[in-house]
Amino acid sequence: TITFSAAISACEKGKQWERALQLLNVMVQRSMDVNTIAFNAAVSTCAKVGAWEKTLQILSMMAQSEIQPDTTTFDVIISVCEKGRKCKKVLQLLSSVVFASRSMFSKRVLQENEEFVDGW
Repeated sequence: TITFSAAISACEKGKQWERALQLLNVMVQRSMDVNTIAFNAAVSTCAKVGAWEKTLQILSMMAQSEIQPDTTTFDVIISVCEKGRKCKKVLQLLSSVVFASRSMFSKRVLQENEEFVDGW
């Protein structure tokens, strides 16, 4: 995982977003331990060349892989969408962040309550 994440980061320096996405897809397909760092490296690579559509696709991949985006993920995606004058996409993204945060919080509370009840 570390090697793949480093390779994806190297793609950012070379502005090779297609290669970064290929590496990320390999990680996902092989069920490797893909983490936020690898996804953020791919997001940054795409953002560097203004590929805002690809950053949104990566965000979708994160959701499918059940990986929690962090503030870096959202900062980079919002920034590239803003530069691409995609304000509507930014608003949609922000609303999905709020929804996802509520959903994850609710899920976590339910899990904690189940563990508490099971422990009784």
